[in-house]
Amino acid sequence: MNSPDSDGLLAEQLLRLTRRVHRIQKRHLEHRDLGITPAQSRLLRTLAHWGTPPRMADLAERLEVVPRAVTTLVDGLEASGKVRRAPDPVNRRVIRIELTDDGRSALRELRAARRSAAEEILAPLTEEQREALGGLLNTLIDGTPVRQC
Repeated sequence: MNSPDSDGLLAEQLLRLTRRVHRIQKRHLEHRDLGITPAQSRLLRTLAHWGTPPRMADLAERLEVVPRAVTTLVDGLEASGKVRRAPDPVNRRVIRIELTDDGRSALRELRAARRSAAEEILAPLTEEQREALGGLLNTLIDGTPVRQC
């Protein structure tokens, strides 16, 4: 059984690792000089996973932020040519957010920066350790306990 102290230690280690991941990803983004904040990066990644261009309210819900925050992010990305606002073909009162070619190009750079950051973070691990870590992370993400035979 885990004691409360060991669970607290694990929680602290996870938080420290999360902060380290963010710092390293931010550094890799800055080296690529994309002029995109981590929050804008997250919005672009979220936008890329939509089949059809979403509404701002859809983005706010998916990102779990208030709509005003999405407006600010979209304003910045639109000013830099990464996204555009487009009228909904069915309801002209609705505005949808689309990736531009520059936005797709930025996404490719963002993915490369994230891969570089992941390589840096995982460098000390062997292949076996990476596989074990992947399994453990999947269990934590899914929230389902691993059953011992």
